[in-house]
Amino acid sequence: MALPININDLLNGRTVEWERIEFKEEWNPERTLHSICAFANDINNWGGGYIIVGVKENNGYPILPPAGLDPYKIDKIQKEVLNLCNRLKPHHFPVIEPVFFQEKHILIIWVPGGQNRPYQSPVSLGKRTDYAYYIRRFSNTVKAQFEDEKELLSLAGTIPFDDRINHKAELLNLNLVLIQTFLKEVESDLYKTAAQMPFEQLCRQMMIVDGTNEYIKPRNAGLLFFNDLPQKFIPLSQIEVVEFEKTPGDDRLSEKIFQGPIHQQIRDVMTYIKNTVIKEYIHKLPDRAEAVRFFNYPYVALEESIVNAMYHRSYEIREPVEIRIHPNRIEFLSYPGPDRSIKQSDIEKGTMIARRYRNRRIGEFLKELKLTEGRCTGIPKIINSLKNNGSPPPIFETDEERSYFITILNIHPLAYIEEIEDKQIINDINEYLDKKSLSILEICIKPGKRSEILEFLGVTNQTKNFKTNILPLIEAGYLRQTIMDKPNSKKQRYETSEKGLRAVELSKKQLKSN
Repeated sequence: MALPININDLLNGRTVEWERIEFKEEWNPERTLHSICAFANDINNWGGGYIIVGVKENNGYPILPPAGLDPYKIDKIQKEVLNLCNRLKPHHFPVIEPVFFQEKHILIIWVPGGQNRPYQSPVSLGKRTDYAYYIRRFSNTVKAQFEDEKELLSLAGTIPFDDRINHKAELLNLNLVLIQTFLKEVESDLYKTAAQMPFEQLCRQMMIVDGTNEYIKPRNAGLLFFNDLPQKFIPLSQIEVVEFEKTPGDDRLSEKIFQGPIHQQIRDVMTYIKNTVIKEYIHKLPDRAEAVRFFNYPYVALEESIVNAMYHRSYEIREPVEIRIHPNRIEFLSYPGPDRSIKQSDIEKGTMIARRYRNRRIGEFLKELKLTEGRCTGIPKIINSLKNNGSPPPIFETDEERSYFITILNIHPLAYIEEIEDKQIINDINEYLDKKSLSILEICIKPGKRSEILEFLGVTNQTKNFKTNILPLIEAGYLRQTIMDKPNSKKQRYETSEKGLRAVELSKKQLKSN
């Protein structure tokens, strides 16, 4: 049974955190059952985990190539796993796949977080044995202590929203094409057989449906990724981008709503922001030969802010993720805020480490699509990308009730100055920089004499024509003299300034957009 994940990425820890993978060189039924119980209890809402038999480990990392298993024993091991899982209270059955990897046979046991936690496992496999709860502590399976048991019991019947079934939807509301596209993108072996197998079997194998054969329903995560418009079933599971007028009054300029599968929303929003917001700037410094290049907002910081908002929001709260684009900052608003266990001081410093994830299946899918790494790396990546760009550090805000969370990215200071200048240039283009003035700026990109400029305009080389056509551009900073200390020099030339070059560029963009 193929898994909906790339096996090579799994074994190299690229899509699943090492804490969610356990390697076993040899088949050990008792320890494996304890690990299955621990992953099923999923105390941190990580989404369960993977047990890989036939791979030796060193401090939690695999030693490759794998040691491998005797291929003639694999079928027997699979049957034994199913029998062992009947001894869990309540029963919980993983997905098992034999894999031929790097010329060796291994066995991968995928244990999703259970729907009926907490689970207990026999302490030993003897006929008379005590039962205990098992959980994951970092990369280890351990017996739950008293406080752990209390926490597990408090989670009884508490299934994360994204992993619950949606009673309003039907199996046919899941789109086969979207599923196949996903499997192909993550390079899952399941893609090769997805078109041939019964659709219900495919969905069960991906754990995006649940229920009995006569009452099979999609899980919310399945709808959020594999329905063309999940907003019909999960209202306001969308992103709204609001742009504000670049004036002191900050009046609303426009609003754009992005809907559809949530991973497609993220990509569509990033494409929109990349095309309409992100700009690169080049600054020449007097004391350096090389120019300084920077962006008004670095791409990575924007992408991580969007992904974090969609990953960690609550889809039970009927509020969209809102992105507010102001002249000097961008705000990412989502509901609710971080867990109360995270200190306010850590939030302000951006050192938030969440112990328990809100959306375990959404996180899995986003990691497989390489839209997030998990591992609480999003905030550090935002901070580092802003620092490397020379931008101000981010600001993270929430209230005491943790009812909302805002990430604020301030524009690069030099970019803001240039944007103000751009606005002034655009105003000048609309008011008095006509075609004649702009044509002067274009021909003066290569410095020219006064007589040459006036001849180009079709007028005589007289002071009156100079004052009418050239002098206003000099006074406004669009043209400059090449010999500043001798304005009347016979060798005087007139060239387009950086401001003038920008005016030419903006006028062409304006003409193209019209």
